[in-house]
Amino acid sequence: MPTNPFTDVWHFLTGTTGDYLRQGNWRYLIAALFWALLLASIAIAVRNWRENPSQRTGRHLGIWLVRVLIGIMWFQGMLWKLPLPVSDGLQYWTEQESTSAAFEFHRMFMKDIVLPHMTIFGPIVFFAELVFAGSMILGLAVRLVGVLAIAYTLQLWLGLYGNSSEWPWTYIFLALLMFLFVVEAAGRSLGLDTWLRRQVPAVRDRKGLIGWFFNIAG
Repeated sequence: MPTNPFTDVWHFLTGTTGDYLRQGNWRYLIAALFWALLLASIAIAVRNWRENPSQRTGRHLGIWLVRVLIGIMWFQGMLWKLPLPVSDGLQYWTEQESTSAAFEFHRMFMKDIVLPHMTIFGPIVFFAELVFAGSMILGLAVRLVGVLAIAYTLQLWLGLYGNSSEWPWTYIFLALLMFLFVVEAAGRSLGLDTWLRRQVPAVRDRKGLIGWFFNIAG
């Protein structure tokens, strides 16, 4: 049956896409997690807008919107990594990397190390994408998580470089966008990163381990 962006968005928001439906009753919990992240992001943005006049600009609003949309993209991509420990989709694309990677050492690593231990790597991939999604949607530790997401995306770029069904520039564009989030510290635009810097003394004054970490990470 033909689809369009509007029906696809509706199915995603209501937890009725194919990826959701394949999770059985677990889809309700996953959909609830998504809505919790999204509503929290909106609440954080509204609070920042109200409490901090410097946040009330089109630039901050635009960065927030793009950051949240990319976070939703990570969340949607995470869905087909289920069920744990290894989904059929993740198994298939990992096998593709073992034959399509740009360099021999990469192909051998995927074939000899990753594929035999997919029950370990499957959950790692799932939780990595969940962290990317949560960080972007909430605007928390965006610089640190963005660097990790760049490395993850470049691995996909090189791993699927020789696959004729993939366009390598897709991964480069995503890596570049994550790079801009890092450079611009996108979590400081209506996100938790800017709220922590304003409301948590340790972070604001760069004191202690917590203050040091969130100043580096966000």
